[in-house]
Amino acid sequence: MLIQENVPLAPFTTLGVGGPARYFARARGVSDILDALEFSDLRHVPIFVLGGGSNLVIADRGFPGLVIKIEIRGVTSQADGEFCVFEAGSGEDWDTFVAHTVDQNCAGLECLSGIPGTVGGTPVQNVGAYGQDVSQTIRSVVAIEIRTGEIRVFSNPECGFAYRSSIFNDGSRDRYILTSVSYRLHTGGAPSISYRDLQLHFAGRDNPTLVDTRNAVREIRLSKAMLIVPGDDDARSAGSFFKNPVVDCKAAEFIAHIADQRGLPLPTYAAADGMVKLPAAWLVEQSGFGKGFCAGAVGISRRHSLAIVNRGGATAEEIIALKNRIQQAVFDQFGIELKPEPVFVGFER
Repeated sequence: MLIQENVPLAPFTTLGVGGPARYFARARGVSDILDALEFSDLRHVPIFVLGGGSNLVIADRGFPGLVIKIEIRGVTSQADGEFCVFEAGSGEDWDTFVAHTVDQNCAGLECLSGIPGTVGGTPVQNVGAYGQDVSQTIRSVVAIEIRTGEIRVFSNPECGFAYRSSIFNDGSRDRYILTSVSYRLHTGGAPSISYRDLQLHFAGRDNPTLVDTRNAVREIRLSKAMLIVPGDDDARSAGSFFKNPVVDCKAAEFIAHIADQRGLPLPTYAAADGMVKLPAAWLVEQSGFGKGFCAGAVGISRRHSLAIVNRGGATAEEIIALKNRIQQAVFDQFGIELKPEPVFVGFER
C-alpha cells in the first residue's frame, strides 16, 4: 500500500476547505486497512478515516497523522423471502448504490437519494431524509476494531441507532473502521411518501413508483442546494450544518410562545419519549441568519438556511467563526444550543 505525504485534503471534501494530511493512504480492502493501522502504530501517529468527505470540516492546518481514504467497493444481493439483502462495500458511492436498489425494485432507501458521501458513512450518523433513516433497513455492519485489528459484525440493535447517531459516533467513536454494510429492503415494496415535500410533489397523482420517488427527492434536494452540482457555490457545503434540536415539552412551549409574539408559527414534530423536535432552520433564520447571508467568503446557502457554504476561497477558520456566531445567536434568543452535524478534524479538542 502506498503511503503519501503532505496530501491536500480540501479537494476530498464537499465543503472545499482544510489543510494537508501528514500521511495519506487509500484502502481498497481489509488488508490495506490493517497495513495502514500497522504504519500508524510504528510511527505513533493518529489516524482519521475519510469516506466521501460530505459531512466534514478539516482544519486549515490539516491533520498531523495518517488519513485512510476508504475505497472498498462491491455490491452483492441475496433474496430473503419478500425482501432482498444488499451488502455494499463502505467505499461505494451512496447515491449510486441507492439508484441500484431502486433499479432492482427494492424499497427502503429511495428517499435517501441524492445524499452525498459513501455507504460507510450512513450507519455512523444514522443518515436520514424525507421520512427514512438507514436504521430502518440496516441489517448489519462489518467493522475492524482499530486497537486489535479484529473484524466484528454488528447487528442493527448493536449499532445503537438514535437520531443522527450510533455507537460509531458516540460511545465507540474512533474505535472502528467500517468495511461493509448490509441493508434489508422490501422487494416490490411501495415508496415512502410520508414527508410533506413529497406529498406536495405528488399531490393529485396516484401510485408513484420507486423511480418516481427517487427522481422527486433528487429534484427537491436540487431546489434546496442539497444536491452536489459542480460550479454551484450554494452546494459547496457540508450539508445541513446543524441537527434539529430535540427538547422537552416545556422548552417547546416556551419557544412557541416567542414565535407567537413574533407572529411566526413554530412548526414542531413529535420525537421519542414524549420529546419535541424543533426545526433548526427556523431557529437559524429567526436569529438573523437567513438564506443568502454572507460574511466574506462564507455564508448561508441562498436555498437552504442550514447549509454553511464556501463562496470561494474560504478557510476553515471562517467556517467555524460563522458556526459560532449562529450558535450564539440562537442560544441568546431561544436558549437552545444547536449541535453541529459535521465531523471536525484537526481542531483542538
